[in-house]
Amino acid sequence: MSVKRSEVRAAQQRTAELFGQVGIVLTAEERDNIEVATFGLENLESQGLELITYINNDRYCAKELVLFAGQTCPEHLHPPVGTDSGKLETFRCRFGKVWLYVEGEPSAAIQATVPAGSEPYYTVFHEIELYPGEQYTISPGTKHWFQAGSEGAIVSEFSSTSRDEFDIFTDPNVLRIPVIEEDQ
Repeated sequence: MSVKRSEVRAAQQRTAELFGQVGIVLTAEERDNIEVATFGLENLESQGLELITYINNDRYCAKELVLFAGQTCPEHLHPPVGTDSGKLETFRCRFGKVWLYVEGEPSAAIQATVPAGSEPYYTVFHEIELYPGEQYTISPGTKHWFQAGSEGAIVSEFSSTSRDEFDIFTDPNVLRIPVIEEDQ
């Protein structure tokens, strides 16, 4: 349930290169602090997410999310926390294509591929396809998951306060905060 430091560094490098390719400028500190979310599932290429958090305070949050080609962020929801009704988030596609799945009438046929071995943990199939410049807002408490197309994807997330540690994942094996193991 851990990830090697070398894998994290390689994913950070790929993420920084993708940002550079599309003209998103990062500071040296931001490049060094790209978060690599493996979700403890030990298959970053299939289920994972790379991200930068620009700001997250008690009022709002702004992030850039990167998905490598075919990479999936597992199904989850943002529950109420205390008096807060849960995270309201808008995804705006900046590069590539992303398939977003939310609660609602299931689409006749989905374009994404549910990660092998995790099929029982993907339960919502109302598909929203986002191309650069398109966006969609997800209400608090709504189950959702998303996957990049063949080029990968960059998605800007604008939301109310992010409390990732309270996210509820459908897959009980998910660990939101990964354990990073030093290379031997």
